[in-house]
Amino acid sequence: MQLLDSQIESFLAARAFAVVGASEDGSKYGHKVYACYLQNGLTVYPVNPYAQTILGNPVYRNLAALPEKVESISIVTPPDVTERIIDEAISLGVKNVWMQPGADSRLAVEKGRKAGLNIISGGPCLLVVMRYREARTFDPNSAP
Repeated sequence: MQLLDSQIESFLAARAFAVVGASEDGSKYGHKVYACYLQNGLTVYPVNPYAQTILGNPVYRNLAALPEKVESISIVTPPDVTERIIDEAISLGVKNVWMQPGADSRLAVEKGRKAGLNIISGGPCLLVVMRYREARTFDPNSAP
C-alpha cells in the first residue's frame, strides 16, 4: 500500500493534468474525472478528438495539442486506445499515468513501466481518492 500511496502522491504533485477520454456526457466517467480535477482547483485539460468543449472549456484533440506540457494524465478510454495513448505520452515526456478502472491494458502498463513512467493501474479510481462530489450542475468557477 505504501508504494501505491507514493505513486498517487507523485501523480498529484504535478502542476497541470490532462484527462484523455474526457466526455461532454455528464454520466460518463471521462466527464466525472475531468470535473473532479476542477472541483479540486487543479489545472486540467480535457482531451478528446470528437468534442469541442466540456464544461465550457476547450477540448484538445490529443496530448501534443495541449497549450502546455503536462506531467500527469488520467486515461479514461478503452484498453486498445490506452495502448496508443501510452505511446504518445512516452514521446511527449509525460511522467505519470493513471489508468482509470476499465482503461488499463497489460500491454500499456508494461510499455509505460519499461519507459520509466509512474503507472497507476488496476487499483483505485481517481474519483475515490480525490473525493469527487457528484452534482446536478457543476460550476467550474466555484472550485475551491
